[in-house]
Amino acid sequence: MDAIKRAAAIAQDKHPRVKDQIITYGTAGFRTRADDLDHVMYRMGLLAVLASQSRKATIGVMITASHNPEEDNGVKLIDKLGEMMPLEWENYATQLVNTSDKGIPAVIKSIVEAEKIDLNVKAKVFIARDTRPSSLSLSQAVLQGVQALDGHPFDFGLLTTPQLHYMVCCENTNKNYGEPTEDGYFGKLAAAFLKLQTESGVKRAYSPKVNVDAANGVGASKARQLQNMLGSLLQLNISNDGTQGKLNYRCGADYVKVQQCAPDGLAIENGMRYASFDGDADRVVYFYLDNDNKFHLLDGDKIATLVAAYLQELVTGSGLNLNLGLVQTAYANGSSTNFLTQKMKVPVACVPTGVKYLHHKAQEFDIGVYFEANGHGTVLFSKQAEESIAKRCQDTSLSPDQQKNVARLANTKDLINQTVGDAISDLLLVETILAYRGWSAVDWDNMYTDLPNRQLKIKVKDRTVVQTTDAERRVTSPPGLQEEIDRLVSQYKNGRSFVRPSGTEDVVRVYAEAETQEYADRLACEVGQVVYDKAGGVGNKPSVS
Repeated sequence: MDAIKRAAAIAQDKHPRVKDQIITYGTAGFRTRADDLDHVMYRMGLLAVLASQSRKATIGVMITASHNPEEDNGVKLIDKLGEMMPLEWENYATQLVNTSDKGIPAVIKSIVEAEKIDLNVKAKVFIARDTRPSSLSLSQAVLQGVQALDGHPFDFGLLTTPQLHYMVCCENTNKNYGEPTEDGYFGKLAAAFLKLQTESGVKRAYSPKVNVDAANGVGASKARQLQNMLGSLLQLNISNDGTQGKLNYRCGADYVKVQQCAPDGLAIENGMRYASFDGDADRVVYFYLDNDNKFHLLDGDKIATLVAAYLQELVTGSGLNLNLGLVQTAYANGSSTNFLTQKMKVPVACVPTGVKYLHHKAQEFDIGVYFEANGHGTVLFSKQAEESIAKRCQDTSLSPDQQKNVARLANTKDLINQTVGDAISDLLLVETILAYRGWSAVDWDNMYTDLPNRQLKIKVKDRTVVQTTDAERRVTSPPGLQEEIDRLVSQYKNGRSFVRPSGTEDVVRVYAEAETQEYADRLACEVGQVVYDKAGGVGNKPSVS
């Protein structure tokens, strides 16, 4: 208990809570202006120690605000297998961060009692950060929090978010998942990629060159490290590498997805293949310009269908009896869902927005593919699936085609970072499939045609007035809002729209699809106007141009 008192005293002296404002731990952890996060970081260091002692495992702490503006920052804890922390620990985080400096000992003691924590257990915490100007000093606050409760911190400096997830998983599985180092991460991915590329057949329309918009974030230097291991099998031309532009400003996966245009900082050529990371490299989207200079987005839905169809082919060709399914959110384009369920016969489940919901649902399949439309996603292999694949690889009675398919499936599994969405791993996976198919970006895009869509953000006084159900596809509050959305949607061919409150700011997000881009834009605006009127909109009301 002396350590708890000491930790509270350090908080008051060096990391005081100077603003009486409530901040909530959400799906992405804590995120807000970097200037308001010092006390949050220190207390998250304390909580990481308690989590490590409770779970008798190494816990990760990642300092990043992902796709948010450079002035923001954030922090999240990573559980023992590289996944998100359970809901009860999100609640502990919110309690600990929002209590007064003097209230810290009482909150810590309540967590210790609730989780039956043995404070004598040695705590081990992995810490990493992104390239934001504020991240270094904030990581030091986390470090001091870990040390204040006698934990053992390991500061890995600059890493992508997925790298830290990977390393935490490796550490807690006794290296069964891989080496818990950055070299181990790159070595595993590169080895699998090189094997798969060597096995690929005629490349046809595929060109082993992709132009990467690194969002002026940490993914730039990490992609360069990877490039050194790939040789001529894949050339990564990296732009927005942080030497000139501002993090996530008019670049990166979120900008490209929402604005549906190419980022600044790239020299765009017709027919070339481009990929955009976000600031901490856990999202990736692709795009290209056709011969008429029209922009084409290949987002998380396109990646998901490419991956699911490829894996289904390998499973079938291997003779394995594995249940493969895909998990989407309401943001998934309706055309992608129809393509998967009707043509590919792949089961599709819909869950609320948020990685933890997608990840949890994907675990119900032997092979679960999940991608958000924003480009965040991965593939999960159940223990049974991994054992079945490994056993099949040793079966000498297989036909040559079956042997090739199961070997490719095993190497593909090693190429995937199963702990979390990973821009680098997912890029290598996409490039592997395109090379295998011999496809260009145009060939990939032609798998199916997206319905035109538009997203808007409506500022409101209080986002909590909007409540949803049915995986966020229907509104239950305020009264009358869903009825108005239904009325508007019924006026458009192939119309679909839903609204949901943001998890991090007082805005309501509007999504709309329709037969043409003009109609999708108009539907989104009309729904936005109804949201503004019924949910307490502030600022400028959206208007139909």
